[in-house]
Amino acid sequence: MAGPEPGAGAISVAPGLSIGGGGPLVFIAGINVLEDGGLALEVGHALAEAAAALGVGLVFKASFDKANRSSLASYRGPGLARGLALLARVRDATGLPLCTDIHTAEQAAPVAEVVDLLQIPAFLCRQTDLLAAAAATGRPLHIKKMQMMAPADARGVAAKARALGAAGVVLCERGTAFGYQNLVVDPLGVVELRAGPEPVSVDITHAVQLPGARGTSTGGRRWGVLPLAASMAALGVDALFFECHPRPDEARCDGPSAVTVDDARRLMARAVAIDRMVKAPGW
Repeated sequence: MAGPEPGAGAISVAPGLSIGGGGPLVFIAGINVLEDGGLALEVGHALAEAAAALGVGLVFKASFDKANRSSLASYRGPGLARGLALLARVRDATGLPLCTDIHTAEQAAPVAEVVDLLQIPAFLCRQTDLLAAAAATGRPLHIKKMQMMAPADARGVAAKARALGAAGVVLCERGTAFGYQNLVVDPLGVVELRAGPEPVSVDITHAVQLPGARGTSTGGRRWGVLPLAASMAALGVDALFFECHPRPDEARCDGPSAVTVDDARRLMARAVAIDRMVKAPGW
């Protein structure tokens, strides 16, 4: 009955915060896209307080640009310069390390001056020039697995990033295409991902998306986020990624998949309790 065994070694994201190596669950969480400085600070403070109360690590995530949009009319974000300034404000106010996604090789160096963990979007994860530029910054990478990829294919992307000199890689499962306008998370696929040398995260909010289901925007199944958090924590994953918003129905991007801040606190507490159980000696 033996299956793939976890092989993840820890990678350092920021002083005092590592992901993987059998360590405690870490959260990569925040808002989908920066809307204004007040919202980012509100969510950053709430998540920092929740993480501190639970005694766990958290990396604050927000995007300065959402380049992959369903419609030209969709909100993309404040852009690189303004976005990095807003992220720096959150870091300075909360003490949280930062994560954001990059879409072009030219963005890697300036983003790395502010951000601790560089995220590679799922649709761009095989772009060699983007991976090379991100690896050259010396920052660890959070690489999202493309929705059409098998676990072994994603591990190949991580191997490419390591060969390009990446300081560390966290592989992120974010749901697999299951027909049109639907995603599923395969638990056995997550186990296969964990057999590689990289720590593994699961994006529990993008995984409940219904891509393109609203015609000019993406739908989602917010109700699925909390049970998905619990089930992925039960697999012993190294990190959970999620997005929240004080008023998800008013969010300017992916609101149907985001949870409220109160639900974020609940899912964090539940996931941490499960993580501590499954990672206890002798489990």
